[in-house]
Amino acid sequence: MSPVLSAFPKELPGWFLLAGVFLPVALLLLLLIAYLRIKLMEVKEELYQTPDQPHSRRAAASLHRRRERR
Repeated sequence: MSPVLSAFPKELPGWFLLAGVFLPVALLLLLLIAYLRIKLMEVKEELYQTPDQPHSRRAAASLHRRRERR
């Protein structure tokens, strides 16, 4: 192990690494996962409520082509 890496655990106590670094990062990641899961569930509900309209897709594609021409 390099001298810098071997000095790192000696200078910082384990509780500081756990409570000050690992725990907040882990909680933020869990919060992000929960937020994205809720948003995904909302989008799925919206997709179930909207009827599948292939003609609206064609209209959107033609609108996109018209905007590209300008």
